[in-house]
Amino acid sequence: MTSEHEIEPHIFVIHGGSGDLARRKLFPVLYQLLTEEGAKGSCHILGVGRQDLGDDGFREIVKESFIEAGLPVDDDDSWSDSWCRDCIHYQQMADIDREGPALALRIREIEETYSLPGNRIFYLALPPRAFPGTIRSIGREGLNNSPGWVRLVVEKPFGTDLDSARELNHLVHEYFDESQVYRIDHYLGKETVQNLSVLRFANTVFESIWKRDRIRSVHLTVSESLGIGQRAGYYESSGAIRDMIQNHLTQLVTLLAMEPPARFDADSIRNEKVKVVRSITAIKPDEVVLGQYTAGDMDDEQVQGYLSENGVAADSTTPTFVNLKLAIDNWRWKGVPFFLRTGKRMPRRMTRIVIEFHRPPIAMFGSRNPVETNPNRLVITLQPDEGFHLLFEVKEPGDEMRLRTEELHFHYRDSFEALPDAYKTLIADVIQGDQTLFVRADEVEASWALYDPILEMDLPIHPYPAGSWGPPESDELLARDGTAWMNDYDPE
Repeated sequence: MTSEHEIEPHIFVIHGGSGDLARRKLFPVLYQLLTEEGAKGSCHILGVGRQDLGDDGFREIVKESFIEAGLPVDDDDSWSDSWCRDCIHYQQMADIDREGPALALRIREIEETYSLPGNRIFYLALPPRAFPGTIRSIGREGLNNSPGWVRLVVEKPFGTDLDSARELNHLVHEYFDESQVYRIDHYLGKETVQNLSVLRFANTVFESIWKRDRIRSVHLTVSESLGIGQRAGYYESSGAIRDMIQNHLTQLVTLLAMEPPARFDADSIRNEKVKVVRSITAIKPDEVVLGQYTAGDMDDEQVQGYLSENGVAADSTTPTFVNLKLAIDNWRWKGVPFFLRTGKRMPRRMTRIVIEFHRPPIAMFGSRNPVETNPNRLVITLQPDEGFHLLFEVKEPGDEMRLRTEELHFHYRDSFEALPDAYKTLIADVIQGDQTLFVRADEVEASWALYDPILEMDLPIHPYPAGSWGPPESDELLARDGTAWMNDYDPE
């Protein structure tokens, strides 16, 4: 969001207003956006939750979230200004069905009191099981109809399989047009993820070689060093495929593989992303490796295995690691394997894409003993040290023909200040009505249709020690295609 866009007056309703997501992300991000644009009075925040807080109690929670986020708050007087006093509100709702009319009345009272035009954002910062009841309540009370615009923001996961995603889409569309719906995947708000399109389409040196006759394979890794922590209740019913593959990693694949859109707008971009998902062939059982971490050593400290985590069943077969191979059956990508890997308790936290190019067809260097060259690779790091590294071959000085891999690199930290928070980008787009970075209904369903069969497969769960890069079977899957992970590559 930039100052050239005026923020229209609106009410931002946060269902789950006293929850963790609202405290960690939504309140600080809203404050930053509205302060930067000089538009704090344009947005009224209404928190909705089960706790009996009242407006003053809720304002204290909001204040604490600002302080925890490190926002520049100097003294208590800064909290008595008109924005804090007049623009932050709270509505208790212990029972969404019974107390829906009270919420509707409160929203309309705020709009009337502050002469708001009826622009509304409903943000569902809730557990997925609460989505249906909340959406029905909004619709039953007519809050989806207004003289102004109305937008619905839904956090992931959007469904747990194809049937549940379809059911949820059907419910949403009973009350909201697709143009009003914003399904959040926070990965799409990351600056480096957005830059994938710029890297490809603004640089002909890359776009001209972004195809099957130049690219040999594509590797995507989202690794986490932490275990499940206190999330056993969620993770036991989710696992790595639902938690990371179906959404985050598949979104990265669509951005890497999509065709140039006719225009750089929401519909054109999302049309091309859906085409990618629908072009992926059915995944075979021998193209999937599942794993579960066992006890191991991390940073010279012994950590327990998944089955010993609090809340995990002793005989759990929930995968904490997935490596699978995707084949995109279209003109550009036919024959190029895409390997997707994610896991917990891996050596370090990292999100990385490796584009591996074909080797030269002939080993021509060296007269008696031809020197085999390493493939050129483009390494795109999305976190933690965002940047790009292009690996290429050079000759070492001397009479003997010896090659060495060198690199050209770019790091965001060297050229820009701190990157904006992904949620800040996404919420700014919601306020402006830009759906480019949000997932459309047909893309959600196409993705679930791809992964549903895997969830039904009776596949072995391979153990891997905490602190490793996964089970050996993961490396074997890539070796079949003559490639390998770049586990030891650590760019400076």
